[in-house]
Amino acid sequence: MGADRVFAYGAAAGLLGDLLLGDPRRGHPVAAFGRAAGAVERVLWRDHRGWGALHTALCAGGAVALGAAASRAVRTLSASSATSSPASPANVSPALPVASIALTAVATWAVVGGTSLAREARAIGRALEAGDVEAARARLPHLCGRDPQALDADGIARAVVESVAENTSDAVVGALVWGAVAGVPGLLGFRAVNTLDAMVGHKSPRHRRYGWASARLDDLAGWPGARLTAVAAAVAGPDPRGAVRAWRADAAKHPSPNAGPVEASFAGALGVRLGGTLSYGGRVEHRPVLNATGRAVRVGDVERAVRLSRRVSWLALGACAAVKLLCDRRTKGRIS
Repeated sequence: MGADRVFAYGAAAGLLGDLLLGDPRRGHPVAAFGRAAGAVERVLWRDHRGWGALHTALCAGGAVALGAAASRAVRTLSASSATSSPASPANVSPALPVASIALTAVATWAVVGGTSLAREARAIGRALEAGDVEAARARLPHLCGRDPQALDADGIARAVVESVAENTSDAVVGALVWGAVAGVPGLLGFRAVNTLDAMVGHKSPRHRRYGWASARLDDLAGWPGARLTAVAAAVAGPDPRGAVRAWRADAAKHPSPNAGPVEASFAGALGVRLGGTLSYGGRVEHRPVLNATGRAVRVGDVERAVRLSRRVSWLALGACAAVKLLCDRRTKGRIS
């Protein structure tokens, strides 16, 4: 069994595990990484880009190294088991794929967050449907960094749809892309970079310089996943033409090079308007409207966005597995 099938089976099992089990309530690997990165920041912090770059290199590099070490250990252990068994194809070949699939599945489950994303979005949607705007405001910080007190019910619903769109790329598709490219090290590395951006990549006075490297690296790492998410939203959404039209017309207007295509494609696919005025940490931003011909977001669009996110995630897995299969076959053909 080749690396292409190892990734496909392992990543599918990991996504299914996330769907069935969700995130652990205690001891989440990403939370453990966050605590470790915070400890490194407390030691290294200086108001300087160079020290921030060192922080990024140590933390992201450490995650990649951990993934590489785990993959190497699985290969070594499997090779040792195969060597100690009677030499026959039946005894030698299955060991490595099974162990590698299991490792890929665990790594995928650890780094993706589609179920948590859907759970939080739906909880806010239920509160809004019940007319409990205060409960929705209290829950919103679990999903995004908007100032909830500045939002009415429709504003909260729009914030949720935008967050679902962006986090479909950040929490699921981007990891799958890098898993297809680099296996378990790619999965862990992408999640590490994305987590570092959330921790230090924002433009606060403390992190304006120190977090510069994390923010730029996250832009680079997230680029392919964001485009795949936008394509998948156009394919899987109820209005493919609207998604493509909004993406082409409005994505470049967004201040984020990766959130722009994703949010514009989701807006067009769902037939709603996203963007506009929003508030972060007391700072008001006036962002361009995405899909201006769409209608205003309604509470029911939260569930529609979650379902689209699910379809996009599985479609992205299929696309990543197919591309990896094609690339691996071409590589084997050249070698032979």
